[in-house]
Amino acid sequence: MALTTALTAFALLRFAGGMASAFVLVFSSTLILDRLSEAGRPGLSAFHFAGVGCGIAFSAIAIAVFAAQDFGWQRLWIASGAITMLCLGFAAWLVPADTPGRADAAPEHVRMRRPSAQLIRLIAAYGLFGFGYVITANFISVIVRNTPALNLAEPYVWLVVGLAAAPSIYVWNKVVTAIGAPRAFAVACVLEAGGVALSVLASTPAAVLAAAVFLGGTFMGITALGLMEARKLSPGAERQTVAVMTASFGVGQVIGPSVAGLLGEATGNFETASFTAAAALLVSAALVWR
Repeated sequence: MALTTALTAFALLRFAGGMASAFVLVFSSTLILDRLSEAGRPGLSAFHFAGVGCGIAFSAIAIAVFAAQDFGWQRLWIASGAITMLCLGFAAWLVPADTPGRADAAPEHVRMRRPSAQLIRLIAAYGLFGFGYVITANFISVIVRNTPALNLAEPYVWLVVGLAAAPSIYVWNKVVTAIGAPRAFAVACVLEAGGVALSVLASTPAAVLAAAVFLGGTFMGITALGLMEARKLSPGAERQTVAVMTASFGVGQVIGPSVAGLLGEATGNFETASFTAAAALLVSAALVWR
């Protein structure tokens, strides 16, 4: 990213990065959730998904430190890439070897059954979640930067998102125990819709940081709850279902920023786009609630 300013090259690089992220999500979740299920410890999935929040918080701190050293945007990309390369070796070392004689959880000849109506609604809801969360995730820093009353919060917004995300799965697992996964998914979507709306209604740094808490405290919860519920609804075809869920989520992520950009250009702000995103999250909640 640091070696070019061509829009086409930027788009291709982001496409490659997005595809890599999707593979990582599917493969890491499959690897870890399968092992935890076999071990009878599904509750430990909270540690897996907490990694995302920890990574966000760490990256926010790293970028703040580098920016304080007057790094330009190119050097920020180079520094981020260097840190990621270091993490790559650590991650590769942590990946366990296959257990001898371990049966493949999804043999090649296994095909997905006709999805139930419940699974179809969940897949659609997951796409709407991708659309609803990504607009705020992409533009909250821009909103804070372009609003003088909120400027003081800019260095802390992503740090707060990450810190709220890290323990959130543990909390949502408790909610699942109380009301079930579908309703927990729906409640999380409603809370995130409130955070998305608050991000553009906020007039003080404290309010926009509260919006960041709502975003961080729900988006990984919804991600984890959606994947775990999809696996439960598709016994014998868990990997394929997770792949379909990720594809639906990806479509929402592609459409969301494009819609936000067009609406932002037409209106001069992100209010309409954010309210549209909040509405999508409410529809997502309604689809899964029953």
